[in-house]
Amino acid sequence: MTGTDKPNNKLAEALGTVFGVGLMRPASGTWGSLVALPLGWGLFVVGGLGLVVAAIVIAFGAGWWATIKITQNGADPDPSRIVIDEVVGQWIALLPLFYGSMFAGVDVTLLWPGWIAAFVFFRVFDIWKPGPIGRADRRHDPLGVMLDDVIAGAFAAIVVILLAVAYHVPLIL
Repeated sequence: MTGTDKPNNKLAEALGTVFGVGLMRPASGTWGSLVALPLGWGLFVVGGLGLVVAAIVIAFGAGWWATIKITQNGADPDPSRIVIDEVVGQWIALLPLFYGSMFAGVDVTLLWPGWIAAFVFFRVFDIWKPGPIGRADRRHDPLGVMLDDVIAGAFAAIVVILLAVAYHVPLIL
């Protein structure tokens, strides 16, 4: 944190860093994605798919607000300590697993290959930033900070769905 990136608000810092996870090194974004896994699982177990979707919407709004507060008057439009965006994106990448678990009536942890795929592909898209992910990132504003991970999460979710179809369709035929 440089002199121009001082915390502007304790609540914004807590939310933006996911209560300090964003301060972990190296690869704070990967730590943010990792912490999203048990948090997403807990939300799903407690309240199902509806709670996860509500948490995504709430975390997106809170993350956008926190990013505005953290970055105002700062030199860096996307400080690495902000990882709430990774949490939101990772939860989006997990949505097909939560839906599949509900649809099939199985414990979501039994879909462990999908958890690995959701994590790996979310990280790949978040780091690589192809197409619209990169465009969102190049906005260099708080909305762009959140949107690039939302889009990366959607891309990862699509890959998870395609992998599930590729695995399950031969079993049906």
